[in-house]
Amino acid sequence: MTVLVTGATGHVGRLVVRGLLGAGVPVRALTRGDGAGLPAGVEVARGDLRRPDGLADALRGVERMDLFPVAETAEEVVGRAVEAGVRRIAVLSSGAVTAGFDTDFHLPVERAVERSGVEWTHVRPGEFALNRLWLWGPSVRKEGVVRDPEPDAAWNPVHEADIADVAVAALTGDGHAGKAYTFGGPHMVSRREQVEAIARAVGRPVRFERVSPERAREYYRAQGGFAAENADMLLGFTDYGGGEADPKEWAQEAERAVRAMGEPETAEQATGRPARTFEQWARDHADDFR
Repeated sequence: MTVLVTGATGHVGRLVVRGLLGAGVPVRALTRGDGAGLPAGVEVARGDLRRPDGLADALRGVERMDLFPVAETAEEVVGRAVEAGVRRIAVLSSGAVTAGFDTDFHLPVERAVERSGVEWTHVRPGEFALNRLWLWGPSVRKEGVVRDPEPDAAWNPVHEADIADVAVAALTGDGHAGKAYTFGGPHMVSRREQVEAIARAVGRPVRFERVSPERAREYYRAQGGFAAENADMLLGFTDYGGGEADPKEWAQEAERAVRAMGEPETAEQATGRPARTFEQWARDHADDFR
């Protein structure tokens, strides 16, 4: 049984590759680059999900697939996978689908897989704990400070290793077909508490500076990369679909959606193992904040 991992050099994909190898499963890693940093024993296939015509070699002999979400080509990619013999697909999706926010990015991929007739599992994590690194890392490393408008806003960010573990369980185990796992971390943690956990992990003080949403957006845009690209959405200036929004109203709507979803699940529902805490995530990434 060969598993094709798409997005194999990404933050979650790399861990899915390692998890499958650890389970003794042959892995083929799809990447647009040269597969640098992937562990020994992985077969690397060059390809791009946005160019389905070039996936024939990557799909040959594959029975199961971990699918990175690319909505524009999902129907064609899934169709080619089924033609090649893929019979089980785990989709890296988002908890925003469950909450009703995401109708354009992850949902079309889920529906394409469901219509294909294969066994499917949707992996729907909530907010990635990694967002804290991408947003706060530069100012923590340079100044020992986090600037954010909502110190008491609480969420249960999920460790990327838990996301990968759910995907591995779905690809290798039984009883996951037809399920959509929506999950986060095991505890609600305020942003101030998150900063305190990061400070403990790096072993030095990290100050929380409360700023307006507009000021926070300026800081994030100046950082470039993920922070600049996602500042408007993460701070509530745009909704999930990119439409204009008011930060306060968006925060209230997000809070209502969280309450409507009820008690949050964790990766344990799929893996049978306790979910990793934010404290552990901060320790795992301490060097990234130093």
